[in-house]
Amino acid sequence: MFCDVMTMNSEETSLVVEVQILKYGRVQSFDLNNLTLQKGDRVLVESEQGLCFGVVCTDPKPSSASQKPPRKVIRVANEHDMEKFGKNAELEREVYGFCYMKIKERSLPMCLVSVECLFDEHKIMVYFTADGRVDFRELVKDLVQKFRTRIEMRQIGVRHQAKMVGGLGTCGRNLCCTSFLGGFAPVSIKMAKEQNLSLNPSKISGMCGRLMCCLAYEFDHYEAAKRDL
Repeated sequence: MFCDVMTMNSEETSLVVEVQILKYGRVQSFDLNNLTLQKGDRVLVESEQGLCFGVVCTDPKPSSASQKPPRKVIRVANEHDMEKFGKNAELEREVYGFCYMKIKERSLPMCLVSVECLFDEHKIMVYFTADGRVDFRELVKDLVQKFRTRIEMRQIGVRHQAKMVGGLGTCGRNLCCTSFLGGFAPVSIKMAKEQNLSLNPSKISGMCGRLMCCLAYEFDHYEAAKRDL
């Protein structure tokens, strides 16, 4: 019993921080990993693709075992890391320009969205949109021959394109998907109807051309209020 209580207390007092991944402004929770951090610190964190460069945007806070994030802060970024981050940004711009030129030369039916160079430079991610499947094998050969590294092409949807590109919504604020949303929740036209909003597509569509994510924010409240009337 005593051991169980000690384990529970240890799990409850584990600390996490919110870190903004600088490439696309994503904010995610990371295990503090016994580091001493504060808001504004530049850090290297784990990601699905490897190391990422980010900025701590909250002070450390406790996390329960059920909410403990699977990834950790690796270490505080040093001068060498920040210099490397800047060089990677220059490489991304170079890859983007070269890739855009080759897409035009080969008349490929795709729209180049963004390029991301992983921090350790072992792979470059190329994001694009297209109406269907695209044969980009020759494009990949061009990129590998030019930059001598692994290239991964990733086709994304228009909602993810808006998240990467960013912009201002009709409310005048930064897009929700760019600033704080971690994922995309289902949004339906029923949500607009229940809130007595105009069904004019130009009024309820976001920058991506899909229904605005904010239609879901107050939908549950409207449903509950109507049940109680």
